[in-house]
Parts: sequence; structure tokens; C-alpha cells
Amino acid sequence: MLCMVNNQEPTETLDKISQELRRGVLILATLSQLREEKYGYDLISHLAEQGLEIDQGTLYPLLRRLESQGLLASSWNVDGSRPRRYYKLNETGQRMLADLTNEWRSLTDVMEKLLAS
Repeated sequence: MLCMVNNQEPTETLDKISQELRRGVLILATLSQLREEKYGYDLISHLAEQGLEIDQGTLYPLLRRLESQGLLASSWNVDGSRPRRYYKLNETGQRMLADLTNEWRSLTDVMEKLLAS
């Protein structure tokens, strides 16, 4: 049974909270898929195949932010029918991915214990 929160419909509240949870994992999910060079649409498709939907309006600003934070390298490929910007983890991004992966595993261990109790 879903409960009413602050005069919001239960599904509206669930949607908002679920969106917050998803937002927190998008960085880790994105970094995890950029060990090899990918362009935006390819990344969106690959994440969707794995069960994580992300739209262009979320992904492209995230990629630009990660690049400005020094975690990604990008390059343009103009060989195909249209230019594509490819992204890949740089050394700093690889270290960050390893650190975030460890943090994720610690958090999921704690959450498993909390949810089981």
C-alpha cells in the first residue's frame, strides 16, 4: 500500500524519490561504460540494453561535466556520415571509477544489512 506524502499522490512521490536514487548512480554507471571509447548515442543504447534508461538531455550535460572535472577525454570523429564526439576515461577517471566502485560496494553492503533487518 502506497502512502500519501505532503498531499502528493503516492506514485508521484515514488517517482520523485526513485528519480533521486537513479540520479545518484548515473555517474558511476556512465564512468563504468567508458573504459572504451563511446559516443553519446552508443552509450545511451548500451546503458538501456543493461536496463538503465537515460535520455540525451541528462547524458550530454553529464558527459560535459565529467570532462570538465578532468575524468574524461573526448575527441571528434568526422569520418562517418556525421561528426561524433567520442568519450573515454582518462587516467584520473580510471582512478575515480575504482574509488567510486569501492564506495558503491561498501554502500550496497550496508544497505543490504539495513534492508534485511
